[in-house]
This record gives sequence, C-alpha cells and structure tokens, in this order.
Amino acid sequence: MKASPYLIFNGNCVEAVNLYEKAFGAKATICKYKDAPPSEDFPPQPGTKEFVMHGILPIGAETIYLCDTTQNQPVTFGNGAFACVELDDEKSVRAAFDVLKAGGKVFCEAQQTFWNVCYAELEDKFGLKWTLMVEEKCTCTDKCASGYNPDCTCAHSACNCKGKPKS
Repeated sequence: MKASPYLIFNGNCVEAVNLYEKAFGAKATICKYKDAPPSEDFPPQPGTKEFVMHGILPIGAETIYLCDTTQNQPVTFGNGAFACVELDDEKSVRAAFDVLKAGGKVFCEAQQTFWNVCYAELEDKFGLKWTLMVEEKCTCTDKCASGYNPDCTCAHSACNCKGKPKS
C-alpha cells in the first residue's frame, strides 16, 4: 500500500508539469480532456480540451498525480499542506529549490538544519507549497546488519540498532 499526493490546478497544469519536470529531472505522462473518448455521462466543458485530465509525475520511486479542475470547481491551495520531496543530496535540493522559487515565495532557504543535511520550504508560482529535503540515509556498518548493535554510532533518526535485540 502507498499514498500519493494528487495536485489539482486551475487550467495551468501543463505549465506546472513543465516546471516540476525541470525541478526534479523527471518526465511526466499526461492525458488531456481532448484525449478522452466521448461520453454522454461526462460531456466536455467549453474551454477544457487542453486541460490535463490525469497526469503522472514519477519522482524517484514515488509518484505525484496531477490534473486540472474545471471552471465550475476552482481550487485554491491552503497553508495546511505541503508537497514534500526527499532528494538524494544537497545539490539536488538546491537545484529543485532554485527552479521552484522563481515567481514564488521562499519560507526557508535551502540550508543545513539541526535535523537535516539540507532543508527548504517555499510556495511556487502556482500557490503550491513545497518542502524539499535530503533523504536521510542510515550509516550503519556490517556490525549492525543483525539489527542490534549497542555500540552503533549512527546518527540517523530512524536507526534502531541500539533497541532491543531481535529474537
């Protein structure tokens, strides 16, 4: 099982996809309303044929889904949610940050924090809020392969080597 964000735009999803492909070095697959077979149950609304009906943007092993909404159901982004992307290294965080901040608002510059190697928060020009960070990697050695090593010096927040031995 997995959960993936589904981002909804007001007719500018193609522009957003282009920006996100550049930021994350990804290639999206999109289906526009004009690509859908005719349906009496879902007749096309005027001006929506170039809107994205369903988009798939793979980022690493994860997926972000995207689409446009129709004019009668406009969407606004709120301040209670961020799209969070964990990248492999500081260079990747800074590169994505530099692309996404253009025309947007920066809340936290890409920087080292006490909890992360590189962390950034911003709102892109579409109003979507992003958290970008380096994916933490456990630095455990072969001595920890069994899952229990009371002498482990790994600083990874999810390291459980010092926990109870596996039975």
